[in-house]
Amino acid sequence: MPARASIVWFRQDLRLQDNPAFQAAVGRGGPVVPIYVLDDAGEGRWPMGGASRWWLHHSLESLDLSLRRLGSRLLLARGDSGEILRHLVRRTGAGAIYWNRRHEPSATARDATIEAEFASAGVEARSFNGELLHAPHLVANRQGRPYQVFTPYWRHCLTLPVEPPVRFRAFRLPGPPTWPKSLDLPELRLLPGTRWDSGFGALWKPGEAGAAGRLRRFAAGAIGTYAARRNFPALDGTSMLSPFLHFGEISPRQVWAAAKAQKVDPSVFLGEIGWREFAHHLLHYFPDTPEVPLRPEFARFPWAEDRKGSLLRAWQKGRTGYPFVDAGMRQLWQTGWMHNRVRMVVASFLVKHLRLPWQLGAAWFWDTLVDADLANNTLGWQWSTGCGADAAPYFRIFAPVLQGLKFDPDGDYVRRWVPELARLPQRYIHSPWEAPGPVLAAAGVALGGNYPRPIVDHAAARAAALKAFRQLRR
Repeated sequence: MPARASIVWFRQDLRLQDNPAFQAAVGRGGPVVPIYVLDDAGEGRWPMGGASRWWLHHSLESLDLSLRRLGSRLLLARGDSGEILRHLVRRTGAGAIYWNRRHEPSATARDATIEAEFASAGVEARSFNGELLHAPHLVANRQGRPYQVFTPYWRHCLTLPVEPPVRFRAFRLPGPPTWPKSLDLPELRLLPGTRWDSGFGALWKPGEAGAAGRLRRFAAGAIGTYAARRNFPALDGTSMLSPFLHFGEISPRQVWAAAKAQKVDPSVFLGEIGWREFAHHLLHYFPDTPEVPLRPEFARFPWAEDRKGSLLRAWQKGRTGYPFVDAGMRQLWQTGWMHNRVRMVVASFLVKHLRLPWQLGAAWFWDTLVDADLANNTLGWQWSTGCGADAAPYFRIFAPVLQGLKFDPDGDYVRRWVPELARLPQRYIHSPWEAPGPVLAAAGVALGGNYPRPIVDHAAARAAALKAFRQLRR
């Protein structure tokens, strides 16, 4: 008797290579029915933001094209995942459903319910670790507790084996005799109505092919100078793999293997993969942290008031008057991405110069980043605030001018993203308020006009932040 159909439930694993769930379905034999379900309600308080939806649209388009080359296709649906999968099992007579695990709290709860339901109905329901090098529930310290400091966590992980990626080879993928009804991609309504995404397409090529190309270019070039160049946002010194990893268009095992295959020492770069693993480790064990500080004393931190929201809007729009901060926020808006060094600076500015709650920044990043990832976003904001695991202490306050001078010494990054300052001499590019009037006029800069004056004074803001921190400690 031929094998009953197998359903592959795609989520944040939009690839065919090194995809355990997809490979299990192919290996089982019989028809394979791939499906993606857009289930906003199932994401709890964190449905995808606008930039992520843009990416998802193009990634689904790419995955469908890859499947069609194999004689298959990607079914699309919108609504409750469990209900849609139940209908699909009935429609196809499927005997198995496979998926790769996610580690967000809402996803793990939903998956457990779905797995138990299908198992009780006699349908094989299996999930796999396709998102991380090491499943979070399998990593603990000697006391059996979660790690809360990165260095011992990563030191332990480096003792664990990393399985090599599995290559999928097939000329044709068997499908069901009759394909169930599917939505067309535009019916998911993922693309914005107002075209704020015009700059995305020039920088990004979502999909498995785009991910593979990005990894090849990085492994052949920038990985060799990664440790020296990664902190300079004007340089092409980072991998920019984060959105591809988030949407699973490439697996961490593929990245690991490619880095290890190079003749240079990749340990600094692989440490960044380690931080991604650590973020998911923390989210697994501390599921409330996307909204609640891991260090409970920070729940009573004396944040500043911004009743009209003018400070938050200035930060969001890149109109703080600090060029390095503004360059980062404008890069984010125009490309859906921001250099990691600059992410730390703009986050520090929000929570320490403006003393606005970190949750406001996390929400803005969630909506505007193409690589918005709940685990990484949470770790980054709690680290910058000083309220999370292995976090930077609150009294470490990034000085935006000094950060600009150190990591954008020629001002190339600022000139690109804050073009109204492009003609300023190098000595004033990070502090235009210090430039004499004739210099500003010659550069076409009108402080308070086409470029704002600083919305806060650095020294005063730093003193206020430290005072608030001392109040918290008491």
